[in-house]
Amino acid sequence: MVNDIILSTESLSKHWGGIKAVNDISLKFHDKQLHGVVGPNGAGKSTLLNLLCGTLKPTGGCIFHKGERIEGAKPWKFARRGIGRSFQKTNIYPDVTCLENCSVAAQRRFTGSFNLFASRHGNQLVIAAAKKALDQVGLATRANTIAAEISYGEQRQLELAMVLATDPCILLLDEPMAGMGHDESQRIIELLKELKKTYCIVLVEHDMDAIFELSDQLTVLDNGSHLITGTVEQVRNEPRVKEAYLGKEEEEHA
Repeated sequence: MVNDIILSTESLSKHWGGIKAVNDISLKFHDKQLHGVVGPNGAGKSTLLNLLCGTLKPTGGCIFHKGERIEGAKPWKFARRGIGRSFQKTNIYPDVTCLENCSVAAQRRFTGSFNLFASRHGNQLVIAAAKKALDQVGLATRANTIAAEISYGEQRQLELAMVLATDPCILLLDEPMAGMGHDESQRIIELLKELKKTYCIVLVEHDMDAIFELSDQLTVLDNGSHLITGTVEQVRNEPRVKEAYLGKEEEEHA
């Protein structure tokens, strides 16, 4: 069961005129694994995530969720299927509590089955889902704290809790450790280690130490194209990766 394919692409492409942001990419994402995606700036990483969550429609190719084609569906249908997405920049409601942030997200799970604002039972379900999500990311004690008053690292945890509150089966995470110090990043690393026991996680991250530590499978993109997918060791030992990505990193920091 651990290696079940839950999400996949075949010849997936996104072009804007002559710009091939994502070009002919075929990937398989497994349940209860963390699949890292790395590459230089402009490699197509965020575009890939936007295709996988339905925010962008592909120029060509297919996306399959549990074997069913979904690339033409509306973004909310992707979300209803349990495909959750976080973004590079913190995307929270700063002026309300952490619990209220998660409650807004949790409402999306139940919308359509009944009128939440007229249903006491519905509100109880929302609050329970929101509290569970906060507990999953270690923010249970911050439930009644205004979001703007918690640390930046905790705000990134809150954003992840908001995704979890939608009851996803797949987490598409775009640089959740961006802008964090070492201790804050380490908390997210430990959190993701736990979450990948339950969810399929697709992680875009510039912190190479973190991505190497977390990834069960690792994909390298360059200029919108797929270079390699394999284990961390396979990727580290691939000459094309050293030339296209790791080499550039070294040059930038030289």
